[in-house]
Amino acid sequence: MNQEKIFKTLLAQIVSEKTTQLSSAHNQYVFKVRSDSNKKEIKAAVEALFGVNVENVTTANVRGKKKIFKGRAGTRASWKKAMVSVPEGQMIDISNA
Repeated sequence: MNQEKIFKTLLAQIVSEKTTQLSSAHNQYVFKVRSDSNKKEIKAAVEALFGVNVENVTTANVRGKKKIFKGRAGTRASWKKAMVSVPEGQMIDISNA
């Protein structure tokens, strides 16, 4: 996988109360990723960018919510998230990335 694709695979880390509990209890980190990326690409990107070993990658397609704004119905964009498991003793520190 080339360097350009590695940097474009991971879009953002999702930080919420639920993902913080996942990271502290199960060593899982949640990322927003490109919709066309697969598990192998996500694993390679996390290992290359953060220098950790990835045990497991789980992906989910999140459908956009239906919203009404100023009387007009619309839909937010759909996106893909990846939950990445790392071994005990390793962690992903976003503040240094």
